[in-house]
Amino acid sequence: MLDVLASLRSPAFTAWGIATSWAELLGFISGAACVWLVARQNIWTWPIGLVNNALFFILFITAKLYADAVLQVAFGALAIYGWYRWLRPRISLTPLLVRRTTPREWAALAACGIAGIAAATYWLTSSTDSPVPFWDSSVLVLSLLATYGQANKLLESWWLWIAVDVISIPLYISRSLYLTAILYAVFLALCVMGLRMWSRERTVQPVLQAA
Repeated sequence: MLDVLASLRSPAFTAWGIATSWAELLGFISGAACVWLVARQNIWTWPIGLVNNALFFILFITAKLYADAVLQVAFGALAIYGWYRWLRPRISLTPLLVRRTTPREWAALAACGIAGIAAATYWLTSSTDSPVPFWDSSVLVLSLLATYGQANKLLESWWLWIAVDVISIPLYISRSLYLTAILYAVFLALCVMGLRMWSRERTVQPVLQAA
């Protein structure tokens, strides 16, 4: 196991004097595949996402982005939940359909977001040597909320992912994770695509149900 960890932390290539580890390179590939698949509602997004979580956990621990590392553990649990939800929707034999987030759900998400960011920022500030506690915490909490919404096919989960990407790109550049920053720029484009695809599907769902 230690040999595997050492290999993943070792440089895969060096460009312009900047080394990129195997963990970052493989995380880039699996992460892009994961978002591409979820935009198409392909169930393989969940197992590939679990692989991506393990790779990014190693990467973020090394970069002292501790909230992002914790996030990968939570992502793993939520991926299992999402995998189950997509396989077994609550209404037997009825597929899980894309829907809008209700005002009550928005209120709950906002309350959880504010409390979560405050608590995570306090933890990172008081217990770690994190150089970016607030922004690291914001990525953690917004990502969890977005993953919950995605697992339940809430249309607005894509807007939360877009916010995560906008924060993450400069955050990863500040930690010299340039390939990961590029990946999150790709994520941003894919999230816009996913938002448009889910919006179109929601438009045609009533027609399909009537048929």
